[in-house]
Amino acid sequence: MPHGQVPRTCLVSMPWHSLHRPSLALGVLRAACAREGLPVPVSYHGSLAFADLMLRAGLTVGDYAELADTGFHHSLGEWIFAGALNGPDFGYAGMRELARRAGLPFRVAAAARELADEFADQAADAILAHEPELVGFSATFSQTIASLAVARRIKDRRPGVRILIGGYSTDGPMGVALHREYPFVDYVLRGEADVTFPKLLRALAECHATGTRDGLDDVPQLCWRDDDGATRVSPGPSRLVSPASITTPDYDDWFAAVPASVAARVEPELVVESSRGCWWGAKHHCVFCGLNGTAMTYRAKPAESFVDEVLGLVRRHRILDVTTIDNILPNEYYRSALPGLAGAGHDLRIHYEIKANAQLGDVAALRAAGVWDVQPGIESLVDDVLSRMRKGVRGAHNVRMLRDGASAGLTISWNWLYGFPGEHVADYAAVVAQLPALVHLQPPSGAARIALQRFSPNFDDPGQGFIERSPAAGSRLVHDIDDPERLAELVYSFDTPDRGLTAEEVAPLADALAAWTAGYPGSTLIARTIGDVVVIRDRRHGWAPVDHVLEHPREIAAWQALETGRAPLRVLAEQNHEWDPDEFGHWLGRLEEAGLVFTDGTLWITLATSPVVARKTHLPLSVLAPSA
Repeated sequence: MPHGQVPRTCLVSMPWHSLHRPSLALGVLRAACAREGLPVPVSYHGSLAFADLMLRAGLTVGDYAELADTGFHHSLGEWIFAGALNGPDFGYAGMRELARRAGLPFRVAAAARELADEFADQAADAILAHEPELVGFSATFSQTIASLAVARRIKDRRPGVRILIGGYSTDGPMGVALHREYPFVDYVLRGEADVTFPKLLRALAECHATGTRDGLDDVPQLCWRDDDGATRVSPGPSRLVSPASITTPDYDDWFAAVPASVAARVEPELVVESSRGCWWGAKHHCVFCGLNGTAMTYRAKPAESFVDEVLGLVRRHRILDVTTIDNILPNEYYRSALPGLAGAGHDLRIHYEIKANAQLGDVAALRAAGVWDVQPGIESLVDDVLSRMRKGVRGAHNVRMLRDGASAGLTISWNWLYGFPGEHVADYAAVVAQLPALVHLQPPSGAARIALQRFSPNFDDPGQGFIERSPAAGSRLVHDIDDPERLAELVYSFDTPDRGLTAEEVAPLADALAAWTAGYPGSTLIARTIGDVVVIRDRRHGWAPVDHVLEHPREIAAWQALETGRAPLRVLAEQNHEWDPDEFGHWLGRLEEAGLVFTDGTLWITLATSPVVARKTHLPLSVLAPSA
């Protein structure tokens, strides 16, 4: 390293990063260096390189996607590189048995594992060809073992090259443990690195100039080694990055690499963030959620800045598909950023995570802005369970989101979670009995027992009932660490005895969800106002085709009141029409018998959608004409 200059740096993103999205972490760090007047690091996109190797070996892009999306709790993706880190036989028999029990795609994973050694050697060669003095790996979830396997090879070949690892897998105690267990890792930088990464580069330049390590103590949350090789942690907490300092990512290098890669076979997407943390979790942390870790405090970019950022990236890279990685959309964006994006006139296709209590006007704002895919945090329709989760919504609210999203033509991604201490079979049974009426609405991807994750209230609070825990079985098949206490400091996922519903008790739910999924295509339940009547056209799978007609003004008024999810007695009290309570109750009973309403026991909500807006066809790569 020349005297007084920051080290030449290569930033690395390993599998199992998505093939059709650039790494936000690398993009942000490159941009942060440029903002600070430092040389922009080069990048190595290991996900693209490994996918290319898989294709040459006869595997497919679909195989890569399956391995990237499957078996996180069981460390399946990490295990593929565990042999390259710890020896060819390490964890092999154990994963074969674990995969059998958990239904994981072991054959595909084993075929990919056969390529791991070759890939790690090639990756080390490619990275070292840049003549780096510092190699920084982004380790988020399933990227850790691949990063370590390549880092060890780099260190063996050129001991003078410094190894840095950061990312969510190093948050909190995990980063200290990783640094302690893997002595070839020189530095671990925990927390948000927009500010601390450039600070580290300058500190390393100072260390080189002075021949000391004093400047490293000034980099918050940095793990480094003293002269005896022991782990040392810089004092002081790392400050969370302010909204104004959340950097617009630099993706130029990724888009330059795509044409020669397997990624050219998939549709590229831009990745952006409008906020960090979770505004709901900061107040009522969902008990099962381990996301955000030590950075729960919510911060959102100014709406105008976010709109400018998105449109700038769209025009620069001529890509219209945009994925936001926010945990939750800023509430004020419904009235600011979304209209700003809508006003740009581009044919955007945006994914956003939102809260399920979005109102009808909010859904309209999403659609107008080009949001076509949402993940609203729907994890159950059972009121008691939602309360145990601390979701802050009722079952009827979640059904309303499914219905209004369907009316807007949105794709709604959700899954059903169970396994909460104290949940009751009877509460599930009351909801499961109503699921056939929802067959025209987007079904969940499936039902899954909750996992125990670090940073979640279930993990941190013994009062939640998950007292017995041990590192997830898969973690023992990827880290060569015998001491369970040391391993427990390193990992994110834990095994714990099942709570809540048993496998036998959850079977009716699983059967109902399978029937829902099978009957969903082609099922419709649509309400139209025609003149002075409301016609509800029922063409749902499993229901007799019929057109229900509401003619009386009091029926129409009550139907419209129930569209938002209301208590029946309140609806009756607000009626301007005379209606005997018993007769009103019989009318509600007829709606329920016909499957036209859902009730969580207190609130009732209508199920018919509005005439569905045509769903946007996902065309091949959307491209804007280059700007003048």
